[in-house]
Amino acid sequence: MASLRSLAKDTAIYGLSSIVGRFLNYMLMPLYTHVISAESGGYGIVTNVYAYTALILVMLTFGMETTFFRFANKEDEDPRRVFSTALSFVSALSVTFFLLVYLFLPQVSGLMGYASHQEYVLLMAAVVMLDAIQAIPFSYLRYRNHALRFAFLKLLFIVMNISLNLVYFLVLGYDDVLGVFALNLLCTSVITLFFVPDVLAAFAKPDMRLLGRMLAYSWPILVLGIAGILNQAADKILFPLVYPDREQGIRELAVYGGCVKVAMIMAMITQAFRFAYEPFVFAQSQAKDRTGMYAQGMKYFFIFTLLAFLCVMAYMPVLRYMLGRDYWQGLGVVPIVMVAEIMMGIYFNLSFWYKLVDKTIYGAWFSLAGCVVLVAVNVVFIPRYSYMACAWGGVAGYGTSMLLSYLVGQRLYPIAYPLGDMARYAALTALLTLAVYLVPEGWPLAYRLALNTLCVLALASYILYRDIPVSNLPLVGRYFRTNNNSKTKQL
Repeated sequence: MASLRSLAKDTAIYGLSSIVGRFLNYMLMPLYTHVISAESGGYGIVTNVYAYTALILVMLTFGMETTFFRFANKEDEDPRRVFSTALSFVSALSVTFFLLVYLFLPQVSGLMGYASHQEYVLLMAAVVMLDAIQAIPFSYLRYRNHALRFAFLKLLFIVMNISLNLVYFLVLGYDDVLGVFALNLLCTSVITLFFVPDVLAAFAKPDMRLLGRMLAYSWPILVLGIAGILNQAADKILFPLVYPDREQGIRELAVYGGCVKVAMIMAMITQAFRFAYEPFVFAQSQAKDRTGMYAQGMKYFFIFTLLAFLCVMAYMPVLRYMLGRDYWQGLGVVPIVMVAEIMMGIYFNLSFWYKLVDKTIYGAWFSLAGCVVLVAVNVVFIPRYSYMACAWGGVAGYGTSMLLSYLVGQRLYPIAYPLGDMARYAALTALLTLAVYLVPEGWPLAYRLALNTLCVLALASYILYRDIPVSNLPLVGRYFRTNNNSKTKQL
């Protein structure tokens, strides 16, 4: 199908910016965890503050990214007016937020536990204000299919941020967390300036009546987004608050935050898929074979996340060196967090049924249910099981949302997902992961990696045999194509 090929191309571009960007960002995690010891708790502060930032960013964007796609694709709406209305609203809300934080900085800092470091909170507020404003122009680039410009700006921010951090920590020799927040603000400000010409060229007079209809559509998405980000960030926000000793809690959070970064390959894939898939779904909402495309999209997403999961587990003996040695104690959370991320990705794929029928309230309820489960697990079990409770809380929360969305969706907007194929892939991945675990740690590293690589190749071979013929692969595929390749016609 031409539409799926277009989706694959856009996913590759967005994926390149996301995966390469996250990979480059990994340079910061080894830097931070080797320069800032786990015992100091500095990386725990970074993890905690950025968790607040993620939550506030969702609140300030107010669901307007998805709302923009929905209204810009309606025949009776002017995309430029939709863009301007969304941008004006988010900008006004974000600036108001920053001014309130500035006016009540001592009180806000005290509530967050940083009364003696108010500068952390002020820098955080400035960063999240600019990030929220940027979200709408970035969405406009996706709507206009300007994937390359989108990728360039995302990668430019990361390259600048990494370069300045390397200078700050390695060349100048600083080891404090203030520089982390200050450099983030500097780079975010530069990227914001790049959007000035785009905004001036596309800006039209905002429409207040249109805004009312957009807000009616977006507020359930806001609730959905808040619940969704709480599923990702609540553990990092709650940890210092519910752990019996706050200082020790910050140190434990530093270990957890570092190890979670290793598991973020799942977030990379999910984010790359979402950037391409969301505008694709709305654009194809009137196509006759849309449900079949949605089912296939789910299947291929699931396949490649399982392959990524197995790769991370197979090469963990090498990947762990990205962390300082005093962070290794928390590596047991990595597979659990990755399973939670896979569930989150499945939930994202399932979410389109209620977006397409304009029943976003369902998503709000599903995410709220998952959030309640996650928060309950964290509050009850963090004092006893520390960050392991955070990892399992994510599985419980995402699992709840995923199951609710599937069960209700099959009644109101049924899609024939290939559950049998997905179950076979899950079972094979579980067996191969068990084989990786059974390789003795006392063996030489080269032997362990060789055997683990065989496990990865076994899964990749099964994927090629069952669903993605070699003839469909880029570059080499032309050497394997035949006129009667039935599997090629599936894609």
